[in-house]
Amino acid sequence: MAAAMMPFRTMLLAAFGLAAAGPLGAQTLDSIEPFRMLRSLQFVQDSVVLGDHSAAEMQRFMLETIDGRLRDADASIFEEPRNVDAALIYAMSGGNPATLEFLVARDVDGNFDNRVTDALRKYLSGKGTLIAKSLADMVPEYRDQKIGPYLALVAGNVTITRDPTAALKFYDWARLTAPGTIVEEAALRRSLSIALDTGMVEKGASYSNRYARRFLHSPYASQFADLFVRLVVDHFDKLDEQFILTTLSFMDEPRQREVYLRIARQAAINGHTELARLSAARAKGLAGQVDDGMDALADLYGGVADVSSGSVEAAMQAIIDIPDEKLSPSDRALRTAAQAVAEEVLRLPVMESPTQADSTTPDVVISETASDDPTAMTADERAAAVPVAATPAGTKEGATDSDPAFQSFVDTGRSKLEEIDKLLNEESATK
Repeated sequence: MAAAMMPFRTMLLAAFGLAAAGPLGAQTLDSIEPFRMLRSLQFVQDSVVLGDHSAAEMQRFMLETIDGRLRDADASIFEEPRNVDAALIYAMSGGNPATLEFLVARDVDGNFDNRVTDALRKYLSGKGTLIAKSLADMVPEYRDQKIGPYLALVAGNVTITRDPTAALKFYDWARLTAPGTIVEEAALRRSLSIALDTGMVEKGASYSNRYARRFLHSPYASQFADLFVRLVVDHFDKLDEQFILTTLSFMDEPRQREVYLRIARQAAINGHTELARLSAARAKGLAGQVDDGMDALADLYGGVADVSSGSVEAAMQAIIDIPDEKLSPSDRALRTAAQAVAEEVLRLPVMESPTQADSTTPDVVISETASDDPTAMTADERAAAVPVAATPAGTKEGATDSDPAFQSFVDTGRSKLEEIDKLLNEESATK
């Protein structure tokens, strides 16, 4: 029978590994023990992070079904420790927190460990920091039990703000005791985030490589991509280029190109010209036959990097030639900022030596037609963007330092450069 034609109840029974009907003693959903249902939920959740996104819908159905089973079950069913573990893991796997409250309230026989349930109830209600120490003490006790990896993951979550190094140990234990599961996927992502925040570049590279080998098709892989780009851009000087090539080799070419473009963009904004040019070139080398606009982005990011190199004119022309329709609004803003910088680099200084100016003469004001470009600079501002080292020959350094007009000129230049830097930083913050 095709899955689309299979009755929903039959589908659920099949998902839980049971026959829908039989001549004698056929099992139904109401008779399945919770720990057996949980195994099927775990299989589905692990399938999702391994790339089977079609299983996500079944995951929701299973969570709902297990929720109903736990609530309707006779309290005596929790005399079986595996069913207690199932209820706790269900709560830590996206289940309904109110169901755990319901089960604990009915637990007159003490089948649930009150320390664990109290900790989880606080965690699920957003008060995890209150139980960080007590939960950390329980992790070793439950290390070899079914709930061990889940408790370690939760312990890492509640410890991360207070003690990132301790949280990293919990995540390491969680992923090593539950390989290939949703627990390992979450632990790897969060471990990479901690490594970046604490400057553990070597560990960050190791976590990145492991994630790329195991969970690239997870629905959470976009978060990993954000972290990987940050790792490469912030610590390129400490990373072997071969590490980047090896990690990205686990991706298909379209995904590699997307990551290279993101690295090139962020590197260009941060002023890492070598990395920006390298990444833009690799993205361009991975271009497919279809004109999807990716080449234009590679040209833009590579051109932005070249603005600070010796080929400013060619770089400026290259980014001007990119059609607006191939760029997003944020990339057009980036191009505008790059053009402003390039224009200042190319513009010849227009200024008089302060030693030649008459002391009774007011500051020179160069008038020019107002520009429609909101980012355009005045003539004084453009001249001010020229480095102080460009002071005309024959001008004494001491004289310029003591001249108020010249000092104002320098301050104006610094102010404008700071405005350009701020624009680039704001653009970076939006990504």
